[in-house]
Amino acid sequence: MPPDIQYLTDLVIRTARTELTPRFRRVVAERKTDGSLLTEADLAMDRALRIALARDWPQIDFLSEEMSPDAQAECLASGRPLWCLDPLDGTSNFAAGLPLYSVSLALLVEGQPALGVIYDPERGECFSAVRGGGACLDGQPLEPRAETSELARAVGIVDFKRLSKSLAERLVREPPYHSQRNLGSCALEWCWLAAGRGDFYLHGGMRLWDLAAGSLILAEAGGQALTLEGETVFRAETGPRSVIATRNVTLFESLLNTLSVPGRAPK
Repeated sequence: MPPDIQYLTDLVIRTARTELTPRFRRVVAERKTDGSLLTEADLAMDRALRIALARDWPQIDFLSEEMSPDAQAECLASGRPLWCLDPLDGTSNFAAGLPLYSVSLALLVEGQPALGVIYDPERGECFSAVRGGGACLDGQPLEPRAETSELARAVGIVDFKRLSKSLAERLVREPPYHSQRNLGSCALEWCWLAAGRGDFYLHGGMRLWDLAAGSLILAEAGGQALTLEGETVFRAETGPRSVIATRNVTLFESLLNTLSVPGRAPK
């Protein structure tokens, strides 16, 4: 049977409440080989969801941020339906006691996200989407707040750390927008943009598990996204992908022009 989105959201919520919430502010972190943090909570959430998904859908493969690059590549090469999991997005926040972290789970079919679930344990919010079926917050159709079409008035979600040095310096020296924020959880940033809690999103390098569910949720909420190179954001590979995203078409075009994205004439 194909996955039922309500059953899946319940599974993610239940597992997060068991494996993540009790460990928050009681965590010891270590460093992975790439310098990023890893906690017991990452591994516990990964293990629990992997077991549950394999039990309920044994025909669907599994890829997680916590797997080795070789194992990830093998999963992607199979061409079979595939779960894509980030068991704890925002590990640095989690380890520091900052209540901004999430779980992100997507189902990839024929190399594209077919459904996605992102759960925020601290706010008890669960965002979800099914391709062609719209985006939801806690099971109800997502209704974003009012948004601006003027870049000079816009509040952006911007991750400066992964932008090129030249672009980051340009935005700091002469910001074309009103203000910016950074949550430290890519999955939540996609969702907050989809919900109108920000006017645009700019990120220099996401991995597959950072964007699989979130990009679908934004698209199903009526948003649009491209890379800084003018390419489609989602690609079924683990290499980093940059992101420019908005819900407002006029603001999107203004951003593309301002940032000199290929195919657009710079202002």
